[in-house]
Amino acid sequence: QVQLVESGGGLVQAGGSLRLSCAVSGRTSSTYRMGWFRQAPGKEREFVASITWSGGTTSYADSVKGRFTISRDNAKNTVYLQMNSLKPEDTAVYYCANKRVGSGKYDSWGQGTQVTVSS
Repeated sequence: QVQLVESGGGLVQAGGSLRLSCAVSGRTSSTYRMGWFRQAPGKEREFVASITWSGGTTSYADSVKGRFTISRDNAKNTVYLQMNSLKPEDTAVYYCANKRVGSGKYDSWGQGTQVTVSS
């Protein structure tokens, strides 16, 4: 069982930057991949970025490529999402998620942190 706590959300103007953090605790040895997802008002949750815990292989949604960077600090059990050149359409609740080794889906989720980008 893994516990995830997001932080770093806030209100920024278009073109600004934010860095989200996800603190991971519990049985971290079972972690295979960490992901960031977001859900805007009235919309479905969508994938943003992911990173493998061991190798650091990353993946990004087309909408954020070149603007967002996912990273992790294994020693600190923390995953980050650096968001640059933010756009109003990036406004959403951002969630951190964990995919276990041997699992085909994300099983553990954080509570989410609000990101609001004003025009």
